[in-house]
Amino acid sequence: MYAVIETGSKQYRVSEGDVILVEKLGLNEGEKYTFEDVRAVSDGELKVGDDVKNATVEASVICEGKAKKVVVYKYKRKTGYHKKSGHRQPFTKLKIEKINA
Repeated sequence: MYAVIETGSKQYRVSEGDVILVEKLGLNEGEKYTFEDVRAVSDGELKVGDDVKNATVEASVICEGKAKKVVVYKYKRKTGYHKKSGHRQPFTKLKIEKINA
């Protein structure tokens, strides 16, 4: 059984027991989180639309952190323009506990 959930303007295909990284949710370690925005559920046959409007996915927070640094380097030739900066995207690590279809 799997479900397609949406969070942070991204969609994830998850099954029970999966560990996923999503956009930062601002939760503490060990808290439970319920995804209400379920797009599809499959348990042999795929259900979408009104068939899954009451479906939820329960997850627990493992940790929050920052991803590896991405180096951003801007350069324009002949003008002497160089600019270097970095970015670390914050994330929440979740473990999928249960899919309620």
